[in-house]
Amino acid sequence: MPTLRQIRYFLAIGAQGGFTPAAAALHVAQPALSRQMALLEDELGFSLFVREARGVSLTPAGRQFRDRVINIEQSLQTAIEDGRQMSRGEAGVLRLLHSSSLPLERLLPSIRQFHDRAPSARIDIDRLSSEQQLAEIAEGKADIGFIRLPVLRRTDDVAVRHLAAERLVVALPSRHPMAAAPTLTIADLAEERFVSAVHRERGGLARCVTDLCLKRGFVPRLGPAISRKTSMLTLVAAGFGIAVIPEGMQQLATAGIDFVPLSDEDAVAVSALVLPAAPLPLAELFALIAGGALGNAGQAAKTHVF
Repeated sequence: MPTLRQIRYFLAIGAQGGFTPAAAALHVAQPALSRQMALLEDELGFSLFVREARGVSLTPAGRQFRDRVINIEQSLQTAIEDGRQMSRGEAGVLRLLHSSSLPLERLLPSIRQFHDRAPSARIDIDRLSSEQQLAEIAEGKADIGFIRLPVLRRTDDVAVRHLAAERLVVALPSRHPMAAAPTLTIADLAEERFVSAVHRERGGLARCVTDLCLKRGFVPRLGPAISRKTSMLTLVAAGFGIAVIPEGMQQLATAGIDFVPLSDEDAVAVSALVLPAAPLPLAELFALIAGGALGNAGQAAKTHVF
């Protein structure tokens, strides 16, 4: 394989039109330059130069080789700098996941701060359920995720860092009889129809709400239309039922919805950020920023502690 020094020498000879001026420009002895070019031609298996009375010119193969390698040194330097920036958490692509109950709007301040700290980096964002996020990160398909607890799956390949808990509120159609109440309890919702339902193989917000209802002795009744995504608020506004959501989701509301706080002490939703066991510097940087913005509730914990 040709060395970078040989390629640099070759390009200098082609640019200078001869071995003598190239040796002077490179500050090397001409015999050493000639020896390196002989070794290069032997390695490549074809001639690079046509020796002429006034110097040398490139063979057709030599011209093609020059065109292919002329930017190799710059490319190598760029690769080195990109690697240095990535190792410092300043460049690269961060693959970020979030659940529907942790809407992107909540992460925008952290994304802006991250961009200020690492302007050469790019964030690739996708929305997945909390359970799916754990699988994607464990398999190396994503770098950081924002989930709602609880989660059902367990893996030691993913570290989980709890964020501050959010109070839960009830989203009601504006004409609902309870919409004017100052506060409600979870028990008050026993006869209401919910527009969200727990998935038997997933945790997250719906399971959190269902568990709270079960503690009060009732199973949430389903409305005629349900959704596990933020579209549940559209269903509430249309009068299909109610939803229990974290207070941070209120900013997604459309017209026709009123929010009433839940007074139960345990009416909270806990979120967390998830990272691979050995996260990239970019992921650690974003985790640091988001942990401060969303409230870091404790040290990193493995999923098996839930």
